[in-house]
Amino acid sequence: MTSIEDFTSQYGLVRKIDAFGYLDYLREHPEAPRKHGKIVLVTADTPLKASRGEGKTTTTIALIDALRARGIDATAVLRQPSMGITAAGSKGGASGGGKASLTHPELIDWGLCGEMAAIAAAQNLLVSFAEKAVDEGRLDTILVPRVSEVPSRSLRSITVDAGKNNVAEKVVLTPTSELMQIVVLSRSMDELGERVAAMIAGTKDGQPVKFGEFIDLWRITNMLADAVKPALTETVNGSPVYVHGGPFANVSIGIPTLVSVEMACALHDVVVVEAGYGTDAGAQKWLDIACREYGAQWPSAAVVVTRASTWRDDPELAWRYPFHVDRLEKLDIPAFPLINLWEGEDDQITALRDTAAKLEFRDPIIGNLYRDGGEGFGDQLDAFVSVLERASMPSARDSHKGMPLIENVKWVAENAYGVPADRVKFKDGFLDSLAAATDLCKEAGISLDDLALVAVKSPATMTDNDRAPEAERTVTLKKVEVHAGAGLVHVNLTTSLTTPMPKIV
Repeated sequence: MTSIEDFTSQYGLVRKIDAFGYLDYLREHPEAPRKHGKIVLVTADTPLKASRGEGKTTTTIALIDALRARGIDATAVLRQPSMGITAAGSKGGASGGGKASLTHPELIDWGLCGEMAAIAAAQNLLVSFAEKAVDEGRLDTILVPRVSEVPSRSLRSITVDAGKNNVAEKVVLTPTSELMQIVVLSRSMDELGERVAAMIAGTKDGQPVKFGEFIDLWRITNMLADAVKPALTETVNGSPVYVHGGPFANVSIGIPTLVSVEMACALHDVVVVEAGYGTDAGAQKWLDIACREYGAQWPSAAVVVTRASTWRDDPELAWRYPFHVDRLEKLDIPAFPLINLWEGEDDQITALRDTAAKLEFRDPIIGNLYRDGGEGFGDQLDAFVSVLERASMPSARDSHKGMPLIENVKWVAENAYGVPADRVKFKDGFLDSLAAATDLCKEAGISLDDLALVAVKSPATMTDNDRAPEAERTVTLKKVEVHAGAGLVHVNLTTSLTTPMPKIV
């Protein structure tokens, strides 16, 4: 009998799974054994500093270890991080730490699962084709950036000598690229090819030109043959973990590939999905992009991670963590606050529980998971497990497709950042950028309002100034950028960097 093993092959120290093929097999054979796993979303507080995570991956790994110790078939789906940021020491990796880590963290943190390099090579080849199209008179401008895994300020804006015309280009990090988004959102090689074909390469006499109009797509899709396969690794305690995709959550969609999550749900009873940065970033995008627009499963529960110092030691920012927990609860997602202790903070547990009770949280989960791993949960998961056991499969939520873009941004600002519509502001030049994007889409035969909204923002702030009094907080819209192949429209707001620089370590 056919099983997942028939779609699995060795790839160095990890295994790769043909998720497209496996899911096609399940669709063609509805009688084949499969599970219908429930999704748990692990998200976090908005960190005090963009370069500092709150411990989502450590929590995710400890959580599945603890659930499996209770006899629950749980797994996790993680993203692969950007090597230029994690390996260079700018923030934690995507492999946990201490007793809550993966067996081969270097495979995850240093890009050795392969998809980052393949996606970078494929997008850079697309740009090379676009440059050739300029030589041949097919294009006047190039709208797709080159990518790199190592940040370089000198490459943020470059000019290519194209004979008669100098063509402006730029370089961004691989996780911010449109091709990364296409890999994350596609559910088959055919869909991936169609999305690459729909990417707008540039313009000719002001008219958009798509890659499908002048290149053979097999040259790109063949380069991604292994990149579209999730990697199977495991925790130090033997729990299975799938790693696939790697978009940043602040300037992209911040979620693992949809096929890796769908595949995991067919194989396990509980699937823990980690979304990047805070609830205002990755969780917002899982709910409002993956679920509302691309049919991903709505979470049955959520774990909202913070640190004791982030939550309590800065009074001006103390509103953010309760806001995140409350927002998820209002969406009928049972949200369990988790406080990730560092060494020397065990004596704060009683005070932290008292504060959580005053805020009317569910009973908080508190522990040093780096030190204790899944054992650090002790008996704190009873209420969480009870919610999962009682939960039915959540229904799909309404799409925002067709909602005017500005109205959509204002909806996100109010619901995800707590800023009402009348305090969403436009920076000089924003309306011109919106008009240009609208015209580009119209000429390409698509509607701007049918594209899913990606809020491009700072990972360390939800508004223009989170320290301002509640009645004075604003969100400023700055620029619009179309990713037609991915089916997305980016709106820059607050502050954002697509090529952050590493720390010197």
